[in-house]
Amino acid sequence: MPKYIFVTGGVVSGLGKGITAASIGRLLKSRGLGVAIQKVDPYLNVDPGTMSPLQHGEVFVTQDGAETDLDLGHYERFIDSDLGRDSNITTGQVYLSVIEKERRGDFLGATVQVIPHVTNEIKARIRQVAADHQADVVIAEIGGTVGDIESLPFLEAIRQIKTDVGRDGALYVHVTLVPSLGGEGELKTKPTQHSVKELRSIGIQPDVIVARSAAPLGDDTRAKIALFGDVPVEAVISNPDLATIYEVPLRLEEQGLGELIISRLGLGAVTGPADLAEWRDIVRRIEQPQRAVDIGIVGKYVQLHDAYMSVAEALVHAGAAAMARVHVHWIDSAEVTAENAEDMLGGLDGILVPGGFGSRGIPGKLAAIRFARERGVPFLGLCLGLQCAVIEFARSVLRLHEADSTEFNPETPDPVIDFMPEQKRIERKGGTMRLGDYPCDLVPGSVAARAYGCERVGERHRHRFEVNNAYREALADAGLVPSGFWREADLVEVVEIPSHPFFVATQFHPELRSRPNRPHPLFAAFVNAALQNAEARQPWRAVGRA
Repeated sequence: MPKYIFVTGGVVSGLGKGITAASIGRLLKSRGLGVAIQKVDPYLNVDPGTMSPLQHGEVFVTQDGAETDLDLGHYERFIDSDLGRDSNITTGQVYLSVIEKERRGDFLGATVQVIPHVTNEIKARIRQVAADHQADVVIAEIGGTVGDIESLPFLEAIRQIKTDVGRDGALYVHVTLVPSLGGEGELKTKPTQHSVKELRSIGIQPDVIVARSAAPLGDDTRAKIALFGDVPVEAVISNPDLATIYEVPLRLEEQGLGELIISRLGLGAVTGPADLAEWRDIVRRIEQPQRAVDIGIVGKYVQLHDAYMSVAEALVHAGAAAMARVHVHWIDSAEVTAENAEDMLGGLDGILVPGGFGSRGIPGKLAAIRFARERGVPFLGLCLGLQCAVIEFARSVLRLHEADSTEFNPETPDPVIDFMPEQKRIERKGGTMRLGDYPCDLVPGSVAARAYGCERVGERHRHRFEVNNAYREALADAGLVPSGFWREADLVEVVEIPSHPFFVATQFHPELRSRPNRPHPLFAAFVNAALQNAEARQPWRAVGRA
């Protein structure tokens, strides 16, 4: 029978509940347990697919095509497992399902209420992820903070689960903020005390309190939190600010959280000692680089870095594999022009243009791509980045000066990027793009094939527009070569310029499959090309050199 760990948050949002949940997953998996992780989001949207990246952050796409919260990216990266649509629950999904059941008559004429009908639906979805993954332990992170109206049905549901499975079957981890005030930096526990009190008022007593703070908690502070939170002092875990999120599992393990959870859930008989050797090596590589490289992310949503979370993390992974620190420069594409490109981009060793939607900032992306192409700066384009690379090449090299995407200009005489045929009949926005894993066949000997080390891969997608096949031959003849294809629909997946130091763009999102212990091949190749560019131009910039 699976065990359940519920991660709640208090005081403020954005404390890192997702990293805490992912880190616990890493600790359990390092002991040989099967782990499934789930994010519970209390918003009414069915999924985040139609939400602004500047409001919600990145939409993480799973292999089965679900548009989910960015925390699922952290989960996959930390536990090194592919998750699916059952790993993200929203209020919208829950209420939609309950209403559909009521319309079918499934409730046999009963008055449909939050308790038990909504809470039963929530519990069923939490249990389902355990069954789907054959998990020993399910970790469910409850979005928002304790006290939010939206979260109450979910908190009531996880309260009931402990009654359903017994005391040893469920464990509650509460993540709170311990702020510091004044010049002395005195840590204040009162917000944590009130947060725990709020949680207990709805029937949940935390078993573990993870305290987020700028600096590590002292023994006196931990003892005070334990006293007012009614937990053993060893169950108060300090989680201070760290140089990298990948260090968090190691800090939690040092304080005994892994063994505490194993003991509390009665899992000692089926687990071995934690094996975190590989994880320690990853952290060492991140924190002790031997070289450095400057990469510019030229995007539309750079005001909120979470909008490109997986891209940034994939660069960290590739840098760690090369024993290099990747300095990310966030560049607003709306501010880049042909005239100022040298000033804004001239100091970069590599340029990355990520995905997005809409016409805002497109001229800046085109200017950045042209700069990279003409100056021999390593370039990686992702999704919209590929589409912009095709548009820029068509305008600058093929001299099709009005070439465009029909997303930006439906009347363009040269629609080098156009709707997929089946997308032209779609009116609903939510969940209707090309989503999830699709196969891609790579041209033997191409830059992409050499990076992957194979000629057939599967990658995740999230888009509506594609390269117009009517222009494929002209693009290839001029030097922008399609080198990856979805054969079933005869669509271009990868383009590259073989004569360039590194110029590759993909219609898919390779960042979604990158892991700290297994960086994505295209990101690794891109970062290595940028390192070669950096050391050829300015060898003194390497870490440790004068």
